[in-house]
Amino acid sequence: MSRQSPLQVARYSYVPKLPPVLRTSIDNVIAKLGDPTEAASDREGLKRLFPNSYGKPIAELAEGRNEQSGVKRTVGVVLSGGQAPGGHNVISGLFDGLKAANPQSTLLGFLGGPSGITDNQTIEITETFLAEYRNTGGFDMIGSGRTKIETDAQFEAVSKTCREREIDAIVVIGGDDSNTNAAVLAEYFLARKLQTQVIGVPKTIDGDLKNEYIQASFGFDTATKTYAELIGNIGRDANSAKKYWHFIRLMGRSASHIALECALQTQPNVCLISEEVASRSQTLDAIVAEISDVVVKRSEAGENFGVALIPEGLIEFIPEMGQLISRINDILAQHADEFAALEDSEQQSAFISKQLDADSAHVFDSLPNGIQAQLLVDRDPHGNVQVSRIETEKLLMEMVEQKLDAMKQAGSYAGKFSALNHFFGYEGRCAFPSNFDADYCYTLGYTACVLIANGLTGYIASVGNLAQPADRWTAGGIPITMMMNMEQRHGEQKPVIRKALVELNGVPFKTFAAERTTWAVKTSFTFPGAIQYFGPDEVCNQPTQTLILEQKR
Repeated sequence: MSRQSPLQVARYSYVPKLPPVLRTSIDNVIAKLGDPTEAASDREGLKRLFPNSYGKPIAELAEGRNEQSGVKRTVGVVLSGGQAPGGHNVISGLFDGLKAANPQSTLLGFLGGPSGITDNQTIEITETFLAEYRNTGGFDMIGSGRTKIETDAQFEAVSKTCREREIDAIVVIGGDDSNTNAAVLAEYFLARKLQTQVIGVPKTIDGDLKNEYIQASFGFDTATKTYAELIGNIGRDANSAKKYWHFIRLMGRSASHIALECALQTQPNVCLISEEVASRSQTLDAIVAEISDVVVKRSEAGENFGVALIPEGLIEFIPEMGQLISRINDILAQHADEFAALEDSEQQSAFISKQLDADSAHVFDSLPNGIQAQLLVDRDPHGNVQVSRIETEKLLMEMVEQKLDAMKQAGSYAGKFSALNHFFGYEGRCAFPSNFDADYCYTLGYTACVLIANGLTGYIASVGNLAQPADRWTAGGIPITMMMNMEQRHGEQKPVIRKALVELNGVPFKTFAAERTTWAVKTSFTFPGAIQYFGPDEVCNQPTQTLILEQKR
């Protein structure tokens, strides 16, 4: 039986679109450099940490003769962090650009993420090898990982790998932490006068790696369209059966871009935005009351069904929950051995409750046992609670049900409430990339190649004018230090790329806010359907609603 589906075979023949500046011969593309740049904040601290790479100018790709583009090079590429649709096309664009400049150049893939660099585990990417992965989802071509290169031994191992392999440049495909690591690695090489350049590529389905110069992280387009298809299907099912409320949790720990985009695409009855919850200092009870109010109003109109979207990271934006999680983190760090010796979740919950202050203990004890247990699971490598394991949608669903029961007993609610919960996360991370992401990722890879050919390091590839067709896109590179600030991590001030949260004054949120009162009571579901790859532009080549609204297309 064939390993390849008919769509997979068809997608191999898709030729990604490039912006005009990259359609010419690669030796006729130069990086025009502007004025020195500054970070938005913490400038002195960042200058001390990045004395060799801070303040570099923005690079804009333009036509011009580049005598160095044809130099034979060995470039390494690494996929870092969680998967996002389009990663294979970044590698495809990088490969094609490298071979167009000099067919003798070599592209090495580091296996299993950043640990592939420290462990010197590589595979040569050839045309034959690459052919199976063009325009497909996933990171399975070379694998990914979350290893953070930060110790002296790790940096020395990277240096040793680059010397032995004679690597001229490394392209890091990753999110904010991975690209911060890319900047640190670039500074390390510069300080030691080593030849290896480092270029980053912006990846994350969460959509929070963006700013004035990085208009979108790749994978966001495909992931939100994948989730929106499922939400639309559920909305139509709910409107058909007319008997269920669906509580749907969506990926997005630090920002609610996914939830907002999916709401703009599907028009649910409820969509919580974590950033708004924080700005309003909404309590858990207030959120439950708000959702319950929508349920009651719909019930009075004879509609005992609905759809509610909940961002994955919501729980940390609720003031009393954020405070509780912070205190649990401290307790687990201070009493790790005692906690580990406890036999079951009941003992663990009782132990934590005794260690908490009165206010936090009250909040913790009011939570369902299952949610208490989920708050106590192993922390991630950064010491944070693993919010993807916390079933916030189930917590809200149960609390809404309890409130409605109390209202029914008081005679203020006479409707029916039956609810189901869902989590849409991993389903979107490795989907076939949309035409937008296939084009965008290929352009990012090709741009990274041109930045390398122009001798740049410590930059992240950028593509502009993304709400327009690809023939109007621009390309260039942004100094990574320009996007950084200093944050407290594990008791120390660390340089990190600032996460982009949903802007409550931004056009996408304001557009949603202007409509949600209507959507809450009147069934207004829209049905995006599956991602399309063939057909008119309005069907298969549209960017996200977020991009369209931000750029007022």
